[in-house]
Amino acid sequence: MSRSAHPAGPRHADVLPEGHYSAPPVDLNALDPKVWARTVHRDADGVVTVGGLDVRALAEEFGTPAFVLDEADFRARCRAWRDAFAPDADVFYAGKAFLSRAVVRWLREEGLNLDVCTGGELATALAGGMPPERIALHGNNKSVAEIDRAVAAGVGRVVLDSFQEIDRVADAARRHGVRQRVQIRVTVGVEAHTHEFIATAHEDQKFGLALADGSALEAVRRVLAADSLELVGLHSHIGSQIFDMAGFEVSARRVVGLLRTVRDRHGVELPEIDLGGGLGIAYTSDDDPAEPHQIAKALRDIVTRECESAGLALPRLSVEPGRAIVGPTAFTLYEVGTVKPLEGLRTYVSVDGGMSDNIRTALYDAEYSVALVSRASAAPPLLVRVVGKHCESGDIVVRDAYLPSDLAPGDLIAVPATGAYCRSMASNYNHTPRPPVVAVAGGLAGLLIRRETEEDLLRLDVG
Repeated sequence: MSRSAHPAGPRHADVLPEGHYSAPPVDLNALDPKVWARTVHRDADGVVTVGGLDVRALAEEFGTPAFVLDEADFRARCRAWRDAFAPDADVFYAGKAFLSRAVVRWLREEGLNLDVCTGGELATALAGGMPPERIALHGNNKSVAEIDRAVAAGVGRVVLDSFQEIDRVADAARRHGVRQRVQIRVTVGVEAHTHEFIATAHEDQKFGLALADGSALEAVRRVLAADSLELVGLHSHIGSQIFDMAGFEVSARRVVGLLRTVRDRHGVELPEIDLGGGLGIAYTSDDDPAEPHQIAKALRDIVTRECESAGLALPRLSVEPGRAIVGPTAFTLYEVGTVKPLEGLRTYVSVDGGMSDNIRTALYDAEYSVALVSRASAAPPLLVRVVGKHCESGDIVVRDAYLPSDLAPGDLIAVPATGAYCRSMASNYNHTPRPPVVAVAGGLAGLLIRRETEEDLLRLDVG
């Protein structure tokens, strides 16, 4: 993920020794369209609106913190990905980014397929009405029960991640009297330029079957020998929050090389290749992600060139955007609780959420933007650290950013680009109920996921 440039100098005493901050923006009231959802605007009074609704009204009705999702933006991004790859490629939304029954319905209506990686995600996909044949099941340690349910439901593909899974899926398919379509996840040995915790194609990690040691080819042999399995293709995923297409080029070359070996040794040309997802989004103005049509052209060109070189028929391509669709469509709305200047160090702005609704800053050192959204301000910029309310010094939402120096308790601030992984990875740390997800569209707002309550937490406590 990108790193921000250093400014000429921070304002007065807010000196950050690590130099981990961006220069103050020219206009703190401006909202960068790269970072914010498409219907987010600031009105004549300086109040931010989304889908035509005032954020103050949303805070009053739904409380804070809250994830606010722009449905029109979500649907538009689905269509952009669908249209960029149609008609000769498939787009699978990666449900791990964020999933709810309403999201499943939107995906179905906009013509996208769906990746799930747990029984809970599969249950949500089925409850939301996604046709099973448009669902793919991922995961490095699928349980026997999860595999059995997926095969019984008729999922369109199971992505195999180990030798043990080959046997488990084959057994489940035999029990249900079906021939299950599968892909093999191949670890291609690509070092993606991203955080080590979200790089997934180098050899020393838990996902997939390695190309380098022959495990992937042995998996192909075993699947082809199983009469209850139909091997339809190979799968590769190199990581997340990636801006450089070079890694995809290397991955495609190696996966196509395996396709050629499979043809030469087994006389089979596999009809599908899935290059995964992981395309980055703009969390700050310094990030510059590619558009879906640019990504589609680049991936098509790579696969076409490699297959022509190998003398292979062009397989059907699949991709798996998750963050790239839902990430930019939502922001998290917070209320400021305290503003605490530390002379000679920095100013801390504490909000009513934190690492329980966004663990990514603590986990990945992720960078975010932030804005005052309940009013306009002409005050000069103040360099701050936005932190949460939890008993943890690493409870940081936005490490370093500029907000107006007249920021005060009761103000509403918002952190954009929080649609992916924030609610999915949310926790009940300090027994904090998780925030709601509110969808807005055309001047109307409604809950996708309601706010948890203390009663919800106590209901699980059977002691």
